[in-house]
Amino acid sequence: MELVVASAVGVLTAGGVYLILRLRAFPVILGLALLSYAVNVFLFATGRLAINAPPVLQKYGEAAYTDPLPQALVLTAIVISFGMTAVLVMIALGAYIEADDDRIDMTGDDEAAGKDSTA
Repeated sequence: MELVVASAVGVLTAGGVYLILRLRAFPVILGLALLSYAVNVFLFATGRLAINAPPVLQKYGEAAYTDPLPQALVLTAIVISFGMTAVLVMIALGAYIEADDDRIDMTGDDEAAGKDSTA
């Protein structure tokens, strides 16, 4: 089970990094979402993968329990990542409407047109 969870975190992270390095706005947003899912799965796995275990310690020495703190952290991270994704989509939509292109370009149009036009 641990191998499946570790592989899932690795695949989600690799896909997220690949999409973030693209030069379009929509793949970057998807890449950030994949990275947030990878972090959520990682945080969830830190609470130990216990099946049919109580969420807290019982009174008379139940040794196996599920830690509720990673579950609370993942729930908070899901809400934050949803809000972050919504903000990024609105920013990307505004940039697309203004520039008629969703390409992420670090150089300005003046620099890209020609550097010898400073005369």
